[in-house]
Amino acid sequence: MKKKIGVLLAGCGVKDGSEIHEATLTLYFLDKLGADIICMAPNKDQLDVVNHLTGSSTSEKRNVMVEAARIARGNILDVKKVTADGLDGIIIPGGFGSAKNLCTFGVDGTDCKVDEDAARLLREMHRAKKPIGALCIAPALIARLFGNEIAPEITIGTDPGTASAMEKMGAKHKNARVDEIVVDHRNRIVTTPCYMLAQSIKEVGAGAEKLVAKIMEMAQ
Repeated sequence: MKKKIGVLLAGCGVKDGSEIHEATLTLYFLDKLGADIICMAPNKDQLDVVNHLTGSSTSEKRNVMVEAARIARGNILDVKKVTADGLDGIIIPGGFGSAKNLCTFGVDGTDCKVDEDAARLLREMHRAKKPIGALCIAPALIARLFGNEIAPEITIGTDPGTASAMEKMGAKHKNARVDEIVVDHRNRIVTTPCYMLAQSIKEVGAGAEKLVAKIMEMAQ
C-alpha cells in the first residue's frame, strides 16, 4: 500500500508563497519513492503579493490555496479538511509563504502566530507520532508551534540570527550544511536548509532528497 504523504503549500513563489524549486523537488522525490501525494494549503488570502521581477509588494489580493494549486496542477485540498488519520507523514516546503501565510514569522519574528488550520493538523500529526518534514525557513513554523512544549531539534542552516530566533521560540537549533538533514528522532521531525544556504537548484535537491527519503522511511 502506498504511503500517504501530505505536502503543505503556502502559495506559489519564493517571496510570497511556497518556494517553487523546493516544492517541486519534494513532489518529485515523493513520486519517485512511490508515495501517494496529498497537496494542501490554507484557503485564505495571502499576507501580501510580491512582484517577483522587482521584489516590490503590489496591491493585488491572491488566495493561498488558489496560488498553490498552480504547483499542484489543481489537485489540492483545503488544509481545514485534512486530518492526520488520512496521512502517514507531512512535508512543508519553504519560501516566505511559510513564514507569512502558514505563520507570521516573516513579519512578527518570534512573536509570530501560526495559521490555526495548519496548527491543528500538525498537532494531530505529532500526537499520532507521524513524521513531519520542513525545508528552508519552514522550521520556524515548527519552532513556534512546538518549541515551548517539546523543544524540537531543527535546522535552518548556519545563519546565527535566524538560529537564535528558533531557540528563542524554544527549539534546539543544530547547524547543518546545505546537503544535510537534521533528524529529531524523539519528536519525529526532519529539517534541511535548502535555500537558506543553497546557491543552486541542485544544492536544494541534495537536501530535499534526503529529507523525503527519511520521511518515507519513518512513515508507517
